[in-house]
Amino acid sequence: MSTARQGPLLLGVRHHGPGSARAVRAALEAARPAAVLIEGPPEGDALLALAADPGMRPPVALLAHAADDPGRAAFWPLADFSPEWVAIRWAQEAGVPVRFMDLPAAHSLAATGEPDDAEPDAVRLDPLAVLAETAGYDDPERWWEDVVEHRGTGAAGEEALGAFEALGEAMEALREAYGDGGHRRDLVREAYMRQRMRAARREFGDGYAVVCGAWHVPALRTRTTVAADKALLTGLPKVKAETTWVPWTHRRLARAGGYGAGITSPGWYAHLFAARDRPVERWLTKVAGLLREEDRQVSSAHVIEAVRLAETLAAMRGRPLPGLTETLEAVRAVMCDGSDVPLALIEDRLVVGDVLGEVPDAAPVVPLQRDLTRQQRSLRLKAEAQERQLELDLRKDTDAAKSLLLHRLRLLGIDWGTPAASRSSTGTFRETWRLRWQPELSVRVAEAGIWGTTVLAAATARAEADAAAAGELGEVTALAEQCLLAGLSEALPAVLRALADRAALDTDVARLAKALPALARSLRYGDVRGTDATALGAVAAGLAERICVALPPACAAGLDADAAAELRGHIDGVHTAVGLLADADADADADDGLRGRWSAVLRKLADRDTVPGVIRGRAARLLLDDGRLEAEETARLMGLALSPAAPPADAAGWIEGFAGGSSGGGTLLVHDDRLLGLIDTWLVGVPERAFTDVLPLLRRTFGAYEPGVRRTLGELVRRGPGGPTAARPAGDAPEGFAPELDRERADAVTELVRMLLAAPDVAAV
Repeated sequence: MSTARQGPLLLGVRHHGPGSARAVRAALEAARPAAVLIEGPPEGDALLALAADPGMRPPVALLAHAADDPGRAAFWPLADFSPEWVAIRWAQEAGVPVRFMDLPAAHSLAATGEPDDAEPDAVRLDPLAVLAETAGYDDPERWWEDVVEHRGTGAAGEEALGAFEALGEAMEALREAYGDGGHRRDLVREAYMRQRMRAARREFGDGYAVVCGAWHVPALRTRTTVAADKALLTGLPKVKAETTWVPWTHRRLARAGGYGAGITSPGWYAHLFAARDRPVERWLTKVAGLLREEDRQVSSAHVIEAVRLAETLAAMRGRPLPGLTETLEAVRAVMCDGSDVPLALIEDRLVVGDVLGEVPDAAPVVPLQRDLTRQQRSLRLKAEAQERQLELDLRKDTDAAKSLLLHRLRLLGIDWGTPAASRSSTGTFRETWRLRWQPELSVRVAEAGIWGTTVLAAATARAEADAAAAGELGEVTALAEQCLLAGLSEALPAVLRALADRAALDTDVARLAKALPALARSLRYGDVRGTDATALGAVAAGLAERICVALPPACAAGLDADAAAELRGHIDGVHTAVGLLADADADADADDGLRGRWSAVLRKLADRDTVPGVIRGRAARLLLDDGRLEAEETARLMGLALSPAAPPADAAGWIEGFAGGSSGGGTLLVHDDRLLGLIDTWLVGVPERAFTDVLPLLRRTFGAYEPGVRRTLGELVRRGPGGPTAARPAGDAPEGFAPELDRERADAVTELVRMLLAAPDVAAV
């Protein structure tokens, strides 16, 4: 077939279409143009030579960002099966010039909004969907596969040229019927493309080729005046733009990843492009390999039967070859026993996939990126698209260095790693991270480059700036914790000054109480990482003293139920923090030091009738757990709280504070029948109307217990008076327990407990 054409060779493609990519190569081989123009920002022309570098492995993306605002960025992704990438590589192999021709990134990045947004009611046309519907298809992807992807892998040049001509005519009909199709911004882009084509004509005549989205072909064929195009481009905002290549992933090529020009199955398309023959057989062999890795019994016979079923389904549906739909249906029936669970794994790993491209070192990057790359290689922390878990032992130098790097990156807003709960240990010597490199992190690195040329310098400068700009005490305490985790000793003085200044001015005891736990944790982390946190300890101790003074008046100031519950949570946090601070101060006396003063505060809260019941109950429980409240005194406080004179709601709040949450209150009641008897007696005497009001509190308290604890409590209560719940004289012990602790027998199990808790981490727990 011979196709006569005038003017340049216009190859209208579908972005990231393997059939289009093969046809582009065939058409270029047949036409042998003198130059090739590619849809993309002209600022990337200087980077095109890197496409031939052996270290460049798609998928990759051309990244452009505003020089003074790196967060304002745009990507132009390319995969092995992208027609634009094939055209670039063909031009380099043929030794002909190749250039980008789309609207410069300097203009597109400067726009405050898409021109399309000016008409929110406009319907944006999907050209493939219209063509598919016209052809009688309800799925644009299936239509594209039948018309383009299944045309064969060795289409002749003249046949490819004819296919592009036919597709261009179809798009011309659509443009005549729908105009711009709601894509108003395309009019400006196409005006600039025509200008680039005029420049190419002056240099090469009509012997050049254009590779662009098929939708643009009719507009590029249209003859317009230079003045008309200039009018569309006059007055466009402009910024200074910088460009580079960055790694991309198949997952981010997917439409589900938010990419407007994305496809539904990048992994499948990559396979179609790479498989020169027998694509279905090769694909199903891949599927079988994946399922075997997941310990599913899949044999060669399964593959053969799946191929037969896929071909049968395609024939029944009148398709030239089995598509993704047929192959997945065959896999579900033959290899997955009809289950969608393994099929979901196949769709995630193979249909989409986590292939991550690579960019050569010669690509221009900000200095911060170079330092990050150097550290990644030194620490053997490879950037991967698929999420993986990393376990670190901070006693090892290499693991400690990895931890510092990840924490510094998080402070810079580069969330390559996310902390996770450790499965192996609760000690501070271990950390668990979830690592996953996303292409957008390259933008975050460029943004963070304004803070410094190395990760350490940038994180230090960012921490100092954040400390100066922090508006609340809690922000600064969290920042101090981050600085110790990230080993930013140079930033710590500035953070501590900001911390001291805000702590001195803040009179809200709730905010003070909320800030203290982070400081106490910071001291613990600083000790583990060998960081000098003496100054931080002084600030934390001062904060704790202020809380001890201000907390009792704040708790007695007529708090409502929500405020009392919130303050109860802060009291728990302060109690834990005081324990950490007291443990860190080896010279402090248990009664005269911070722990003693805090216990005195708790005693005040437990004794005052004006304090809400939930706080009084919690204070009593904390004192009991610390051994600073005798059992008889605990029973007395409970008896007062649950007396007939006490409002039922306040009494229920006391029970919630004392025995609620995950503090082991249920176990305490199981083993102390006096306390359980008091609660039982009070509950029986609650008036009917009041019972409805206190029921939600009681459900919240007792509903949090383990099922076994609830069953035991129910059995104890069922036995009634005279059973185990009956009050015993003071000094009597429950059945099976001695009246007092046998210290000699208790000490005998100490060594065994140390062995069970894993000795290396005991000191850190």
